[in-house]
Amino acid sequence: MIPRYSRKLLKDIWEDQNKFQIWLDIEILASSAMEQLGQIPKGTTSKIKKKAKFKVKEIEQIEKKTKHDVIAFLTNVAKYVGPESRFIHKGLTSSDILDTSFSIQLSQASHIIKKGLEDYGKVLKKLALKHKHTVCIGRSHGIHAETTTFGLKILGYFEENKRNLERLKKAINQIQTIQMSGPIGTYSNIDQRVEKIVAKKLKFSIEPVSTQIIPRDRHAELFSVFSLIASSLERLATEIRHLQRTEVLEVEEGFGKGQKGSSAMPHKKNPILSENVSGLAKVIRSLVIPALENITTWHERDISHSSVERINAPNATITLDFAVQRMINIINNLVVHKKNMLLNVELLKGLPFSQNALIFLIENGVSREDAYKIVQECALKTWNEKTDFRVNLLSHPTLSKFNLSKKIDQIFTNNNLFKNVDLIFKRVI
Repeated sequence: MIPRYSRKLLKDIWEDQNKFQIWLDIEILASSAMEQLGQIPKGTTSKIKKKAKFKVKEIEQIEKKTKHDVIAFLTNVAKYVGPESRFIHKGLTSSDILDTSFSIQLSQASHIIKKGLEDYGKVLKKLALKHKHTVCIGRSHGIHAETTTFGLKILGYFEENKRNLERLKKAINQIQTIQMSGPIGTYSNIDQRVEKIVAKKLKFSIEPVSTQIIPRDRHAELFSVFSLIASSLERLATEIRHLQRTEVLEVEEGFGKGQKGSSAMPHKKNPILSENVSGLAKVIRSLVIPALENITTWHERDISHSSVERINAPNATITLDFAVQRMINIINNLVVHKKNMLLNVELLKGLPFSQNALIFLIENGVSREDAYKIVQECALKTWNEKTDFRVNLLSHPTLSKFNLSKKIDQIFTNNNLFKNVDLIFKRVI
């Protein structure tokens, strides 16, 4: 992943230094378990822990010859540990270390993303509550529909984020799985109790049926959740982009001191951060396909998934983490133009209350078909002649018998909106 879209916190998880340290920790845990079970001499683990270390550059040099990363790692560690190194990796196969380590790295990265989503939820909740009763126009098909509130708009994203958090927690639980079952996953030369002891130390589950690798449906589920989260972020980013358009201008991204919008047009203030999130979401979604493809491997084990994961896992987690943090920044600095929201509500001269007019007529004995026809006639006159919808209703010949002038305020009101906004907020928060 390029530095522009990387936070060091996530990037470090996928660096070789962290990976090899996890490998070493796993080997030491396995050694400790074997010693506990009396399968290697007492005191072995303490000697290994005291001497064990590795150097990334040295491992890289060894791997050039061995063409095998785990063997290169073990050779390098053995150089520093000495005679006790013969007990390291006893009865294990490479995948026991690789897959367990991969689970740990994915768990580390996913927990950081989870924390980001929790913070994102907090800023969404704050914004929703602040604008709980800030009236704005709702749109369907991009066309003005009825009035809503900006807080209610944001509340929908808050609720969606709650669902994403639950999805991520479940996917993390699926991925927090280890294997330590040896070649072909049959425990031929390793005691099953070693795996149990290591899993308990890590607070992970055991893969019930390992085929020498942890089945990749677990990983695919996590990457699918990453894609859902990215799409949710993009949904709000797209809304902000629409609302920042010059003709709308109901919200806009914060514009920092000294910030420039265009190399050619000094007046420009563009929604570049939201556009960036939209772009990153495309990348994250594209990575779910390789994760799904990785579910299929030959027989009990091959390494067709390995090269994919070396690229996929860092890119997906680093990019998603960055996108979450970017959305938090956008929401924290969002400029909300309440006056423009009201101006846009008034833009169609009362048309957003057409359903109120329809229901008023129905409740006063007019058939739905006739009521719809009357209200649409008045509405189309407003559309075509730019006249006021209220005036058109009052002047419609069929409506004169209803004494509308004394009841018109019952039609042009947001009372029902506010009553139900409170209900929805209570349901969610």
